[in-house]
Parts: sequence; structure tokens; C-alpha cells
Amino acid sequence: MKQATWWWASMTVSAILVAVLVQLWSLMNRYEIEPVQLVNEQAAEAYLAENRQASRQGGSEGSIPLTKIPTGIFIQSLKFFNSKEVNLTGYIWQRYTNGINDAFKPGEGEVGFILPEQVDTGTAPREIYRVQQGDEEVIGWYFEATLRQPFEYFFYPFDHKTVWVRLWPKDFAGSAVLVPDFQAYRATGPEDVFGIENEIVLGAWERENTYFDFKPTCYDTNFGINGYVGQEGFPELYYNFVIKRKSGDAFIMYLLPLFLVAALLFSALLTVTAKRDLAETHGFNTSGVLGTCSVLFFVVLLAQIQLRGQFAGSAIVYMEYFYFLMYAVLVMVAANTYIFSMRAAPQLKVVHYADNLIPKLLYWPVLLLCMIAVTTYVLWRVGPAQERLLGECVSPATASLSHAQRAFEPFAAASGIALGSVNLSVPGTLNRPNEMTIDSVFSSHT
Repeated sequence: MKQATWWWASMTVSAILVAVLVQLWSLMNRYEIEPVQLVNEQAAEAYLAENRQASRQGGSEGSIPLTKIPTGIFIQSLKFFNSKEVNLTGYIWQRYTNGINDAFKPGEGEVGFILPEQVDTGTAPREIYRVQQGDEEVIGWYFEATLRQPFEYFFYPFDHKTVWVRLWPKDFAGSAVLVPDFQAYRATGPEDVFGIENEIVLGAWERENTYFDFKPTCYDTNFGINGYVGQEGFPELYYNFVIKRKSGDAFIMYLLPLFLVAALLFSALLTVTAKRDLAETHGFNTSGVLGTCSVLFFVVLLAQIQLRGQFAGSAIVYMEYFYFLMYAVLVMVAANTYIFSMRAAPQLKVVHYADNLIPKLLYWPVLLLCMIAVTTYVLWRVGPAQERLLGECVSPATASLSHAQRAFEPFAAASGIALGSVNLSVPGTLNRPNEMTIDSVFSSHT
């Protein structure tokens, strides 16, 4: 077969692999939310009633009556201080029904809620308004808080973040439960974005979704309070908003230079020849190729150091695997050039055949195949981490598993793999089972 035919075959295979890689990236960039979203007041009531019924079926004789306090939130600004801390500003308000919520109503200068994940204490929420509306009194506070949350960046630059605001009632030891103030929003459906400034500046992020949900408490202490109702299974209110990274900037800053390095390496590999006329034309010499590899090594190294600096203390992110791959390619090109030019290891026919033709033909297909393998590994790798997090009592700081699961659905279907039998987790959050069934939300209250 003529060399031209082999080159056409190599380019065709490379084009197909590029298409597969782009498709995988598209699947990685999908994110679907599958928690118990509270879309209206009926959904919240149904959640509480369902779990109360589960408590009764579990053998409880009754439950302590809960006092519901409608609570709303509006986010005005968001800024990531580092990879684990996010700063929020905005408003939180609560409705207190006269004669029902009087025991829980905060006085002048007091705050009716607690942000348990707040790490700074410099700015306390301050009361902005107190309005009487019929038989209700609405009290609003302006807050500024830095919240520390377990964000993960494993899928960078295709990562999504679910930033949540966890709200506790002021009456820590009492039976008050915060519920969403749905009537304060225009729309709170599954696809609606609410409770956040329309013109909010998010920098490298963009808004995806917002929603309220309840998460059951799971503490190994009663905080010194005998009969504490909130130790396990008590519904805590969360306001969640999902943001998606704008991956274009990351591609330009970190991935495009890698492709340029790969192209330069391929150009250097093409100059490798044992024919004197071609060597003189291309200016090929072994030391020149090895010098090129050395220079490109430092280019890749400095780029990875800059990338790693953004995620200090975090696990290796997806894009870093491409840097490791490029290190391997640099070593392989250097070794190939040395072995071929020095006529070493004559038994390595793959190197010496047809003037080093095979390494040149396989360069892009193998490189792209390795990138696909890395991407596939990243999508499946999160399963063991999920298994370590699962237990009898699930942490409240959890999120949907659907990102990796949905991403691999087409490949699993083609392979006959049952996704339901595989534990997957979502980047950017602590994880919980995909179908979270609360056996007893109120069982510890009775």
C-alpha cells in the first residue's frame, strides 16, 4: 500500500477520534438536577406530610407539632474567594403570622435565622424592614456572608457548581421549621431562575438553575440538649443555585497551548529521517529534536503550574491529565528520535520501518485515543468515591448524581451496562444516593 494511502487513513481515523472527543466533551458539559425540588407550597407540604406518614408507619405514636416560618432569599452578588469559599450578599426575609408565630418572632435588632456554614463574623445581618401585612408581619434583613462549601473541580473546565444557602431557624432547640416563601416569587418552577439578581456579575460562570429543597439533618450529637428534635431526620431548608463555568476561557488559556505543543512536536517528528537529502532540507539532527523537546517540556510545566495554582488543595482536575499525557508524548518523541537516529534496538521494527513512518502515522490517532481514554476514565472514576460516602446517615451537604450518569447513558446503552447498578457522583459537591428515600424524617421527634 502506498504511503499516501496510509496518510489518508491516519487523517481519517484522527478526524473520527476528534469527533468522538468533542461528543464526549458535549456530554460532560451536561448537568441535570434530580433532587427533591420544591416548586410550590403544595410540594413542600407534601414532602413534610409524606415523611410524617413514614414516621407513623415506622411505629411512632405521633410527632411534635412543627411551626412553619415562610422564608425567602434574594442573592445580589456572588464571588468565589478561593476554591472552597464563596461570598454572597443579598436579602433574607421571613413571615410571622400573628398569634401563631409570636414565640419565634425576633425582636428589634435580632435575626430570625442562622447561616451555619458562614465562616466570617465581620458583618452580621441587619434588619432593613419590618412590615405589617394583614395578620402577618414580614421582617427582612440584608446579609453579607462568606460560606465554606466542599466544591470540587474534578471536571474542570466542564464543571458545574451548586452553591447552597443553608438556613436554620433562630430557635435552635425548638420545633420551628423554615419553609420557602413561594408567594414572594413570580415563578418557582423546575426551569425557572428566581431569587437571584438578573444582572448579577458571575465572571467565569453563568446561571443555570435555582431551587429550594429540604435536606434531613444528620448529626452525631444532640448538642447537649436532651430530646433535641433536630439531631437526625429534621428537614433543613436549602436555597440552591446552579452555575456553569464558561469553558471557552479555560480552553484558550490551558488547552490551546497544549494542542500547539502537540503540533510542534509532530512537526519535529516529521523531520526525523535517515535520508541525507531530506535531513539537509529539513535541518534534522538528533540534538535539535531533543532540544525542542526540552524547551516544550518547560512550556508545558509552567502552564500546569499556573493551572494547579487555581486549585490548591484540590484533587487533580480533568484538564491536568492532558498535561501528564503531554509529558509522556515528549518522552516518547525524544526516545523515538534517539533510537532511530542511533540505529539502536534494531529489533524495534515499529521505529525503523520505512524511515520512521509508523510513529509518524500513529502520532495523532494514538494521542487522540489517549485523550478519549482519559475522558472516559474521568467520567467513570467517581464511582468509588461515592461508595465511600454512602452510609446509614447521609450528610445534608449533598447533590444530584445525574451529571456523570447522564453523560455516559448513550455509551452504557450501547454496551448493555445498567447505570442503575453503578454508583456515580457529581463534581463540585458532596454526594448522596441518586434516589434518596428518607425512612423517617420525624422519627426522632417523637
